Amino acid sequence: MEYRDLYDENKILTGEKIRKDDVVPNGKYYITVVVWIENYRGEFLLQINKKYNMWATTGGHPKSGETSLDGIVTEIKEELGIDVLKDRLKLFKTIKTKDDFVDLYYLKEDIDLNNIVKQKEEVADVKWFSISKIEELISNNLFLPSHINFFYDCLEYLNKH
Repeated sequence: MEYRDLYDENKILTGEKIRKDDVVPNGKYYITVVVWIENYRGEFLLQINKKYNMWATTGGHPKSGETSLDGIVTEIKEELGIDVLKDRLKLFKTIKTKDDFVDLYYLKEDIDLNNIVKQKEEVADVKWFSISKIEELISNNLFLPSHINFFYDCLEYLNKH
């Protein structure tokens, strides 16, 4: 059984944990991690999320004992079979919701699609997409709705840096 650590409203560990599918107690939060991987041609690596059958970026939830950064490294490894260096990942935004803190990461890396090992339970396909192609996916309702704002947050971050 997979566990998640719980945090208080200031994103401080409480020492409590819950099972993956448990309801989050009021006033407690877990961490969600999402990464935008951009290659040197300005394209973003997306995957078809099997649960929703839609395009999305890589993400998930750190397991109990993992930091946010550890969690995103684990998710990239689990979903794509890729090892990334922690110091290459940049946390660019944290969004507080009703029951979680969503940490948005950015990684600039050329990844050869031939080196990707898709997690068969979660990932149906993986491709590089330009910004305009992602906007097309969004307008055709082929992009995971919960990741749309994260995409625009990433573009905003890149416009400033």
